[in-house]
Parts: sequence; C-alpha cells; structure tokens
Amino acid sequence: MDLPTVEELAGQLAAVSGAENVDVDAPLLQLADVDSLDLMEWLYGFQNKYPDVPADESLFKDIDDTTTLRAVHEKLMALAPAAARS
Repeated sequence: MDLPTVEELAGQLAAVSGAENVDVDAPLLQLADVDSLDLMEWLYGFQNKYPDVPADESLFKDIDDTTTLRAVHEKLMALAPAAARS
C-alpha cells in the first residue's frame, strides 16, 4: 500500500470540496471553497481507503493560519506504518 503524494491529497480535497485548485503550500484556512466540513469529508474518505493509518480528526486539532496540506501530509506519513510508506 502506497500513501498518496501531497499532490494526490490536493486532488482528493479538490474533488471533495469542489475547489478548482488546492495549493499544497497555502494555509488550509485560506483555501477558497474549502471549509472544515470538506476537510472532515476528505478525512473520512482517507480513513476508508487507508484503514491501517491511524488518522483521525486530531490531524486538524491545532489547525491555524500556518497549517498547510503539505504539513498534514507529513503528519500522515509519520502516522503510517512503515509498510505503507514504501
């Protein structure tokens, strides 16, 4: 099992939210057309697709104006079992 790249995560979030583009280095709170419900819907889809990765809503617990999708991706990589990162 390969985890998605940060660009793939951006595509997934765009698909869920309907956003035209998701910049992986833009603060999540400032992305046009992406809100907290979109993030939770994306997380639900991620959890279903990657049940071995213990990702939950705590990914967004400390979300602020500096939290980017790239930072979320790094958290996911840290949570993933070693086999999922290969």
